[in-house]
Amino acid sequence: MNIQKVLVIGAGQMGGGIAQVCAQAGFDVKLNDIKEESYTKGIGIITKNLLRSVEKERMTEAEMEATLSRITMSLDLNDASDVDIIIEAAVENMDIKKSIFAQLDSIAPDHAILATNTSSLPITEIAAATKRPENVIGMHFMNPVPVMKLVEIIRGLATSDEVYKSVEDMTYQLAKTPVEVNDYPGFVANRILMPMINEAIYTLYEGVATVDAIDEVMKLGMNHPMGPLQLADFIGLDTCLYIMETLHEGFADSKYRPCPLLRKYVNAGWLGKKSGRGFYEYS
Repeated sequence: MNIQKVLVIGAGQMGGGIAQVCAQAGFDVKLNDIKEESYTKGIGIITKNLLRSVEKERMTEAEMEATLSRITMSLDLNDASDVDIIIEAAVENMDIKKSIFAQLDSIAPDHAILATNTSSLPITEIAAATKRPENVIGMHFMNPVPVMKLVEIIRGLATSDEVYKSVEDMTYQLAKTPVEVNDYPGFVANRILMPMINEAIYTLYEGVATVDAIDEVMKLGMNHPMGPLQLADFIGLDTCLYIMETLHEGFADSKYRPCPLLRKYVNAGWLGKKSGRGFYEYS
């Protein structure tokens, strides 16, 4: 399939990043959100990212302008009626995602690929909300999208080989590296990463060490660029909790039980960098 037109659903951190790399690769992109102010904020962050690339001489001003000209605002899912692929990057909630995919199923052209950027939810269950499960696939980008090279591509139970190949080819066009993953809770990235973060939170909860000490051990001892507690703050503690709950429910294994301290912070509204406070404080 020749993919040319893309609809990205969600103008937040992930959706905005996906829209940016698609536009940079030459695709025509509609960036969809339910609120115009969310789109405005998203396009502002994209512009800021591109300006930084111009300042660092990674792209010219003309290339920046061309990239921005390929992104248009969408406030209506009916804008999916003439695109080749939809990449959904809405909130990590199964009911919301199934509702979106059910709507897209009745709007998008028959040939359109319906991809989700979910970080942990079952692709097969999302696909079941449509009458075209063979066209549904997982396309899990890493954060920050413009920087990170990996894209986990997750087949649902019915995903066709043709759809997989089209998404794989598109990923290469985005200058990313696709890795095929089967449909299990958390896939590979978060099935390994989130229990590590959860265990780091347990070491804080049990008084083994301070926040700074835990992060220093992992940075200096394991050569991680960022400590697990700082990384959790950047991901969002609510997202970390949701993924741990998905793993715990999906495998029914106590090793995935979310740390009570993680749940306590989320209940307090301490969600990390986006709320101004998590394991660290942010001005």
